[in-house]
Amino acid sequence: MSTASQPATDGFDAAFHYPPDLFEQLVDTIPLLCRSKNAVLLFFQGAGVPAEDLDDIRGELKADASAHNKYGITRTILTRLNERGDNGLRSRREVVKRVVEFEDFGTTWDNDRMRAKGQVASIRERVNVHDAFTRMSMERDREAARHRETHERQQEEVRSRTAAIDGARDRLFALFGEQNPQRRGKLAEAALNDIFAAFGISVREAFELRGDDGEGIVEQIDGVVDIDGTIYLVEMKWLSQTAGTGIVAQHLVRVMGRSGARGMIIANPGFSDAAVKQVRDAMGHMTVVLVTLEEIVGVLSRGDDLTNMLRTKIQAAVIDREPFRRI
Repeated sequence: MSTASQPATDGFDAAFHYPPDLFEQLVDTIPLLCRSKNAVLLFFQGAGVPAEDLDDIRGELKADASAHNKYGITRTILTRLNERGDNGLRSRREVVKRVVEFEDFGTTWDNDRMRAKGQVASIRERVNVHDAFTRMSMERDREAARHRETHERQQEEVRSRTAAIDGARDRLFALFGEQNPQRRGKLAEAALNDIFAAFGISVREAFELRGDDGEGIVEQIDGVVDIDGTIYLVEMKWLSQTAGTGIVAQHLVRVMGRSGARGMIIANPGFSDAAVKQVRDAMGHMTVVLVTLEEIVGVLSRGDDLTNMLRTKIQAAVIDREPFRRI
């Protein structure tokens, strides 16, 4: 038996038994490949068929050579392999493999040779077609599995993001009962940074700039965020009354001193009319967006997208020169 050509037979690995049409093809083909009844038994023995499926037939042939013919032997052994279910899987696959790889037709009877070649070619084609469909089915299964994994990963990311937003939101809400203004301000900055990060907004936390000649701290920035590729210097104020022009003016100076940067002021409870006008008057030189803590709380309470809300306010500032578009 030659192994020069090796059509795939893995498509039958998962089959519980031979399908009826393949079964009959094997019954018609294997006897053509073997000149004698003992050669049929050796064919199956070489394919790993258990001895108990062969010994009784071998014994009956010794007692009476006419007890079986090659076709009857083949049918009986294939039936036994089918009945073995999963335990016969390897032998069933090997039987098919030996048939489709059979090339030494010089060992067959002359009268059977052409028919044997035709039968082997037919089974080989059937196996190859079956294997092609099996590969396509397996690829579809793998693709479906990849989609499931991607979906599960996305769902896990959503759950993780939601948990992070909920945790930061709860910490922010709890600060409305905090009586220490300094502690409340620091914790509010941290909570807002976590909220921005959970919405995918790049954040740099608060930092200080010091003078060159022992001047100490000359500037303090509550944070920096990146929205759609544009840098915003952020100032966070939690006050007992609306932020006035003094608060706003300090941040306008910080933004003006950095070419290409924009500003964002987040204040609780909000901004005075004079402060809003002051920012509007400066819009010819810079872009500054005014946001209230109430607006952020509203977004979190409704389950809306913070980034979309900020984009709406940014567009109003850039296009309409309206720094405080209330959401």
